[in-house]
Amino acid sequence: MNIHSRLKRKEEKSRNVAKSTRRSSAAGLNISKKGMSFTKGDLLTKTRKLVNGLAKVKPVWLKAMEKSPPAVFPRAEKKVERICLPEDVYVNKFYKKHPESLHEDPIKIRDFDPTPSRIFGCRVLELKEEGVTEEDAIDVADTEYKLQKKAKKKAYKRLKEIAKIRGTKLPPNPYPSAVKEIQAEEKKYVHDRFFNPRILEIVDKLKEQQAADMLDRGRPAGTY
Repeated sequence: MNIHSRLKRKEEKSRNVAKSTRRSSAAGLNISKKGMSFTKGDLLTKTRKLVNGLAKVKPVWLKAMEKSPPAVFPRAEKKVERICLPEDVYVNKFYKKHPESLHEDPIKIRDFDPTPSRIFGCRVLELKEEGVTEEDAIDVADTEYKLQKKAKKKAYKRLKEIAKIRGTKLPPNPYPSAVKEIQAEEKKYVHDRFFNPRILEIVDKLKEQQAADMLDRGRPAGTY
């Protein structure tokens, strides 16, 4: 019996110690939360808390701000929902059918003309309003997109044939992809990087500066 009573006493002591440690940790958390409460609120409430807690000297402008506090702008109570347009469902379906547009459409975001995916989605909605079923509307919009794409290729092919007959230089593609448009814009700068003497002079200076920095660090030039 003595052994059992001793074991019970030890268990009770260990429980009491655990409870006391939990209480102390909870009290410490509450103190830290109260101490960090000055970070919440606007400028006026933060300054008031700091001044009342003797953590800051009362500024000159505090009294004037208390008389005419700054405007409080309304905030959304819930999380701001994502903006969704009615044609977004069909835009995603278009990307599944034509994944190459995923890389071209974001580049043309600044273009005045809508992207092919957006035209496809709006066309499906337009056909649905006329009484066409969803599947038929998607098929019609898809065939229209493919026909337009083929017509553009045929037009450029015809321009090439005319240039060959006349013996003139091949004309640029009037309907280039977004990636090729960017490459055409960057072509001049890529050419200047290797052939413009002013750019080459700047590159040589940068190389010399880099070599000097490497020598200062105690490394031989050309190593990283």
